[in-house]
Amino acid sequence: MMNDEQESSPFDGPQMQGTRYERADMSGASFDGVDLTDARFYAVLTNAKFIDTNLCQAAFDDVNLAGARFDNVNLSGAAVTNANLSRLTISGVTLADSNIDDADLTGMRINGVLVTDLFKAYEHMKG
Repeated sequence: MMNDEQESSPFDGPQMQGTRYERADMSGASFDGVDLTDARFYAVLTNAKFIDTNLCQAAFDDVNLAGARFDNVNLSGAAVTNANLSRLTISGVTLADSNIDDADLTGMRINGVLVTDLFKAYEHMKG
């Protein structure tokens, strides 16, 4: 029988903290209720699903996350570098204190507005 703490935690699946996934093709993999705190991904994760997953302090480096889905995940302190995030949809998230550097933002929209248009407007207001 589960105690109250276990019942209230969405991360009640496998405990895989600190796991390293290197040179792996994990296309279509599904992580549901998994605790992947501090995990390291160097893998192909196209169309992967992370549902009710703890990815706190996880690192995604040299990964293909095209078409991946993240539902009810904790990505606080996570890092994503050298990644393909094509067709990424972000909704209902907190991006407080996040940084995006050296990114191709072609066609990216925030609340329906092209990011490139936002930058143009910002530069115009500064100038």
